[in-house]
Amino acid sequence: MKNIVELRGVSVIYDSLAALQDVSLEVRFGEWLAVMGPSGSGKTTMMNIIGCLDKPTRGSIIFDGEDISHARLKDLTAIRREKIGLIFQQFHLVPYLTALQNVMLAQYYHSLVDEKEALKALERVGLRERSSHLPKELSGGEQQRVCIARALINYPKLILADEPTGNLDETNEKIVIDIFKGLNAEGSAIIVVTHDREVAQYADRVVRLGHGKIAAQEKDRLTFPPISL
Repeated sequence: MKNIVELRGVSVIYDSLAALQDVSLEVRFGEWLAVMGPSGSGKTTMMNIIGCLDKPTRGSIIFDGEDISHARLKDLTAIRREKIGLIFQQFHLVPYLTALQNVMLAQYYHSLVDEKEALKALERVGLRERSSHLPKELSGGEQQRVCIARALINYPKLILADEPTGNLDETNEKIVIDIFKGLNAEGSAIIVVTHDREVAQYADRVVRLGHGKIAAQEKDRLTFPPISL
């Protein structure tokens, strides 16, 4: 199966600190990958590299068959806008815009504002009836689902989620996971950074990072023992 993204010997060095060290990783189209590891292990740095938010110091990045290792920032922005959906632990919703307007704001950056499409995205996450509410009028779980709708508006080939359930209770965590399961079943590749083994168990494969390196990979979900880092 074709890969949506490949990291080949990627290192990211800030001053004398190696945030990533010689990391090689392949993620297939339609695969659900969970990334785990303690704070400072390189998870966020790797997500920023895959999400075209940063560039490697060394190594190569192949995204959807294209080598983007030395791409210009405006080209990386275009790739992120057209092919990647980003979901963060902190919701980053504009407080004075409604749920619908927050989703349409993402459309604005695609130069195509379509209220019907935005409503359709909210309907996919079960929030069509809450489209006129401000973020402060929504629960934490509902706000996260608005973020997911916003990420889906460009029908991305890859969804990157950084601790998407970290601020949610058990009920809303299940709702978000069910949305991810549905998206994955439709063919979306998903990479989720998480500390929660309950979330990671739904992934096709789990990667553990430690000290900027891949410490372990497991294709049979979470059958490997904990790793001392």
